[in-house]
Amino acid sequence: MTRLYLIRHAEANSAIQGFIGDGGLSPLGILQAKRLRDRLAASKEIAADVLIASTLPRARQTAEIIAPALGLPVQLDDSLQELRPGEADGMPVEQFQARFGEPDYENDPYRIIAPGGESWAQFMLRVGSALDRIVREYEGQTIVLVCHGGVIDGSFLYFFKMSAWTLPPARFYTRNTSITLWQQLASGPYKPHWHLLKYNDAFHLHDIGTPVRIPWGQISASPASDQDRPSVPIESESFSAREPSSETNLSQEEK
Repeated sequence: MTRLYLIRHAEANSAIQGFIGDGGLSPLGILQAKRLRDRLAASKEIAADVLIASTLPRARQTAEIIAPALGLPVQLDDSLQELRPGEADGMPVEQFQARFGEPDYENDPYRIIAPGGESWAQFMLRVGSALDRIVREYEGQTIVLVCHGGVIDGSFLYFFKMSAWTLPPARFYTRNTSITLWQQLASGPYKPHWHLLKYNDAFHLHDIGTPVRIPWGQISASPASDQDRPSVPIESESFSAREPSSETNLSQEEK
């Protein structure tokens, strides 16, 4: 069984200062990352084998803050970067729009956003290639990637085998430091398949600005039971693990 956790970086200075690129974490971003670290340290909900981060400062700094909770060193990987802005890097948003125009990812997904940068299609190809390489290299292990909203968006296109060349009809709004979990399972004669078990889990941010802290140390690392499951498996759940029917057994015995 392979588990892939995708964690979006904490709030970046660029997000609040209105420029393209990366200025590292904002003061709030540092607090968000520390809240996630405290959650993971107390709950022990992620028993990771490897921790990999994008090389961009906002992702690298987030990974460095949470690394002690996972007990792992941070490995850096360029392929997990957000869409690369090229010459637009570091520009105020207004200057970028005036010089290069507003990107139209839906109608013109092959157009790079600025010289030296990427198009939406190139970005999604890079993300899909990176995810494919990583899950193959660490097959059967628990992987944590600290990355970007665009990379997490791309994971949906990759695992659901959707078109990487156009924007999906439904969009995502991935919160800073939120957790997304994909798990690969194999059932009987069927090939391994991926399940989305969690998306946008940022509950650790709910106590910021409040007089109380979430008691993560008193919360189970995983659900104590499967009480949320139906008493009789629905068709989609039972199909991949279906046992031979009594009629099949009978016909075999008669032979």
